[in-house]
Amino acid sequence: MDLDIVILAAGQGTRMVSDLPKVLHPLAGQPLLRHVIDSALALVPRSLNVVIGHGAERVRASLGDVSANWVVQQAQLGTGHAVQQALPLLARDGTTLILYGDVPLVRESTLRELVAIANEGTLALLTVELDDPSGYGRILRDADGRVAAIVEHKDATVAQHAVREVNTGIMALPNARLHHWLPALGNDNAQGEYYLTDVIAMAARSGVGVRPLTASDEQEVAGVNNREQLAVLERAWQARKARELLLAGV
Repeated sequence: MDLDIVILAAGQGTRMVSDLPKVLHPLAGQPLLRHVIDSALALVPRSLNVVIGHGAERVRASLGDVSANWVVQQAQLGTGHAVQQALPLLARDGTTLILYGDVPLVRESTLRELVAIANEGTLALLTVELDDPSGYGRILRDADGRVAAIVEHKDATVAQHAVREVNTGIMALPNARLHHWLPALGNDNAQGEYYLTDVIAMAARSGVGVRPLTASDEQEVAGVNNREQLAVLERAWQARKARELLLAGV
């Protein structure tokens, strides 16, 4: 499979209130990032690229057994900027899957489905519907129901805040398109950052199209921003494993 994977793991995680880089906080005895890497490697990609920043050397040392391209994002200027750091390592053919180092419970089956969609030449976007979408980028659709763009929470209007379908950040897209769109990203927004989500509007305008895939449950795509969220996902992991064992007759 001509698949490249980029994992974004450069964030500082100040809300964890810890000197430990966020992606190294343990879930089920393993760093958050280890769970994401294991899911990525299950897809047998031709390249695995991990973008690190805060505590970069500590992150790399903790996962020294992983065969990956470790890319340092010196300044955290947004998700688009993070992927730009890995762009020179990505071939111009094939597909790229973009994951996040603090989203540990995404299923391998979901990722395979997302990649299969992107392999058809479109941009595949993983979405989820939330009762409380506060803080998340909203999915904007056109009059025909097609995904037209994503607006970040801080840039959204009052009406857009009512949208419950949100962006998980996880996407897969043709490498040729990624090489074309990433250099065109701008930072004219409330945060002054380069948003990866801006490629959604580029895809819609170019006619490539965006095909959303809805996650099976909220916890599958939940990220960790504080210790409370980490505890919630720890319990979710335990429940998932218990169910797997029960169904296996253990």
